[in-house]
Amino acid sequence: MSESSVVPSMSVVIPVKDGERYLEELLDALAREGVDEVLAIDSGSRDRSLQIVRAAEVELLEIDPAEFGHGRTRNLGAEHSSGELICFLTQDATPVPGWATAYRAAFALDEHVGAAYGPHLPRPDTSPMIARELTEFFASFSADGQPAVQRPGGQTFLSNVNACYARACWEEIRFREIAYSEDQAFGADLFQDGWVKVYQPSAAVLHAHDYGALEFMRRYFDEYRGLHESTGHVEPFGVLATARQVRAEVAGDRRWAAEQGLSGTEQASLTARSAVHHGGRRVFSALGSRAERLPAPVRGRLSLEGRDDRAADGSGAAGEPDSAPGVSPVPPTTHISPKRDHDDYEDVARFWREGAAPLLDPVPGMAERERLRLALVIPSFRRGSGGHNTLLQIFSRLEQRGHLCSVWLYDFTGQHNAEWPAVIRSDIREFFAPIEGPVYKGFEHWQGADVAIATGWQTVHPTLMLDQCRARAYIVNDHEPEFYAASTEREMAEDTYRHDLHCIAASPWLRDLLVERYDASADAFQLGVDHALYQPRPVTRKQDTVIYYARHVTPRRAVPVGLMALSELHRRRPDLRIVLFGDEGQLESPFPYEHLGVLTPPQLATLYSEATVGLCLSLTNFSLMPKEMLACGLPCVELAGVSAESIFGSDGPLELATLDPRSIADALERLLDDPQRWAQRSREGIEFVASHTWEHATDEVEAGLRHALREREQSE
Repeated sequence: MSESSVVPSMSVVIPVKDGERYLEELLDALAREGVDEVLAIDSGSRDRSLQIVRAAEVELLEIDPAEFGHGRTRNLGAEHSSGELICFLTQDATPVPGWATAYRAAFALDEHVGAAYGPHLPRPDTSPMIARELTEFFASFSADGQPAVQRPGGQTFLSNVNACYARACWEEIRFREIAYSEDQAFGADLFQDGWVKVYQPSAAVLHAHDYGALEFMRRYFDEYRGLHESTGHVEPFGVLATARQVRAEVAGDRRWAAEQGLSGTEQASLTARSAVHHGGRRVFSALGSRAERLPAPVRGRLSLEGRDDRAADGSGAAGEPDSAPGVSPVPPTTHISPKRDHDDYEDVARFWREGAAPLLDPVPGMAERERLRLALVIPSFRRGSGGHNTLLQIFSRLEQRGHLCSVWLYDFTGQHNAEWPAVIRSDIREFFAPIEGPVYKGFEHWQGADVAIATGWQTVHPTLMLDQCRARAYIVNDHEPEFYAASTEREMAEDTYRHDLHCIAASPWLRDLLVERYDASADAFQLGVDHALYQPRPVTRKQDTVIYYARHVTPRRAVPVGLMALSELHRRRPDLRIVLFGDEGQLESPFPYEHLGVLTPPQLATLYSEATVGLCLSLTNFSLMPKEMLACGLPCVELAGVSAESIFGSDGPLELATLDPRSIADALERLLDDPQRWAQRSREGIEFVASHTWEHATDEVEAGLRHALREREQSE
């Protein structure tokens, strides 16, 4: 449906019961619109409805009245129809010319449109109160009268009086089987599942209930009762507030009537009707949203549908504290249909069930072969991912050394669902490193390897199940269990270190942690720096600029503490220029700052060459960012007592601070205030990282991969 040249097929489903008044007009309108399929679902009509449907030669499905449910019956209609778009109309909603075309246009606005709805236009005999309410209500969805795409976080309103759904969206979500407001519930579920919806002003229908005053009140009771059951809404109510609102609504109705040319006598008559209508609405909507507090007989009398939710044996209202003996206090259940075809962590479950695939027999001397077949399994990625950059910098150099290298994307989040492998490969080359080998999405074309290499924790269990391997290894960029609070994810991440994978850890600190805590076999490598790129650039160094790697989507970067430290520093030095980078999102802070977002490597090198001091905090394994800052001559503040000392020492080129805002602010201020200290840190930083190259990191990782093969030889 995202391709404008393809016209999606359209089915229309109409629940019917005693709908003869407008049904023939409705079916004639659908014939004019040229929809592909019309299905009427009749639940016990006693008027001419069945004759009208049969005369129109549309599909008819008859169900027992007891089987009818607003959500259940519409799900049934969707199941019995075939269109890519499924439209729902009530039996008294007549489409205006262009209705079907307008809905098709709505679904072409965005590939994630799951539903669309249009306005309800008053009929000529509609009361002024309802006519004004309908017109003003739907006008609020589009200020310019154009289609409006509504996204998560906005209003969840949908109305199955006149709505259209993408079949793919309905199949994923389905209507809840609730007594009322199944459409409103779908609107909330749709947003929760990442879909969007469209208000389409041109997909209008003629529709307005013309009840008497008491019938309207009882209908409002049902509507707000359903709204509460589907969304939890409770309508506010107060005597004074209600009086004010009723006066305002009556005044609005009178203005509307005057604009429509009603006489003074007609306006006077309208005033009384309007007051009763709006006053009754306020009272009955408040009662409806609190219906569960009312006795069942009272609910039944207030409901237009006569619904009191008594138990099947008639002994009392299910779920009421005062229900008769023997009636369960548990409320009625809601059936939830499957929404997906797999578990969240189905590969972990399969590994726990089946275990690892057997490895191929080791070949003597295989660890010393000049060329190895290496398969790197990576998780989902986006531009700016530091872990992926480390992996691909090293892997591209292993490839340059003559190893046969392939990359396998394990996209367990579905982030890359719509992307072809060629697109993924192009992104890897653009975002990280110019690899030459193939990139695969999933393991359908798995070819085996001398060493299969797991990376992020999500890739470990799938890698363990890959066959045709001589050995497996695990490049560990960080201690990933610490990314989570107590959770399933934390437990599964810890589990990845317990399956005899030889680990190649991205620092001595991380290697020691794996050996001591998990009794793992582990080597270490040092993160490298691209010195052709990261070196002092020919730009003027500013004297008043602190830059902060504020990647707030990564909790281990301790961004709240970093912001508190910068707030303290700003209080001391209000003229200081503060620049935040590393994330597209803009943070709210108590101090002014400049936002740069995610930068390219050349942009980063320039930023590091012109700033005064850098700030980068790591609560787990050390980040590559401070090394690149140091390579550009930029002194940097990092956290003490975590992993930095394992690389730089306690009195190395980094300025270290404890995890305390004032301590961090003090460290930044020492570098800003003391030119000699700044110059020493700058000089020592350039000298220290000079030997930290990607070639050296590749040497260490290659040695670790050969170590994994050697362990296999020795295990036989």
